[in-house]
Amino acid sequence: MTLNWIDILAKYQQRHEPIAFVTVIKCLGSAPCVLGSRMVITRGKKIYGTVGGGKLEFEVIDKAMEALETNEKMELTFTLGPKYEQCCGGKVELIIEPMNQSPELFLFGAGHIGLEICHALIGTPFRVHLIDSREDWFTKLTVAEEIQTSAVDIKDFKTFADAVRWGENCYVLVMTHDHGIDLDIIAMAIPKLTKYLGLIGSKTKYQRFHNMLKNDLSIPEGMENVVCPVGLQIGGDTPKEIAIGVVAQLLKVHYQI
Repeated sequence: MTLNWIDILAKYQQRHEPIAFVTVIKCLGSAPCVLGSRMVITRGKKIYGTVGGGKLEFEVIDKAMEALETNEKMELTFTLGPKYEQCCGGKVELIIEPMNQSPELFLFGAGHIGLEICHALIGTPFRVHLIDSREDWFTKLTVAEEIQTSAVDIKDFKTFADAVRWGENCYVLVMTHDHGIDLDIIAMAIPKLTKYLGLIGSKTKYQRFHNMLKNDLSIPEGMENVVCPVGLQIGGDTPKEIAIGVVAQLLKVHYQI
């Protein structure tokens, strides 16, 4: 049966589920596969397609797990011989591409700095979600079509949690118009899985929130895992300059520099 690779890839993209996409890009001599042979491998090692089976395929699956862990492409060459229990003597070259692991930024607060951050991230690997609780707020703004906007109801706090896709590719940045809302969002986010959790503000705000989280909300770690103040200290205090520092920090975390 011929697999519909577009449908398979689309299914996992819609689920935001990480997969490794393997493509044979060269076959030299005798080989158990043909040029263009493909596989999709999930984190749970569910397999679609084949690149020839046997020990070769087992090693490709192991390498796919490594690619998903590092979120980096791999180009590999296999010489087929006793190691892979194949005597054909050919060579197979393939590429492994991790997919659906783009960083996602969920930015609470569509103010001047928030908008500048969103626009500065266009053209980077980040998918950006801009979230605000103020009534009809987005009708007053011009937001690039690349930015997804969400209006949440402050009276229904659950909508804040539902607005975020938590996980290892999740970045949360809090900079709303109200310090009380900031505290609520930070308290909600601390127990969740995120790659980055940041709060705009001063060292004084950090200490105040730290004490409130520990003493009033019974969150023992307080602000220990929250970045505050946010952004690289590059100088300048205009919204655009602050946004540049924040974007630089987000990219630094993403690229693990």
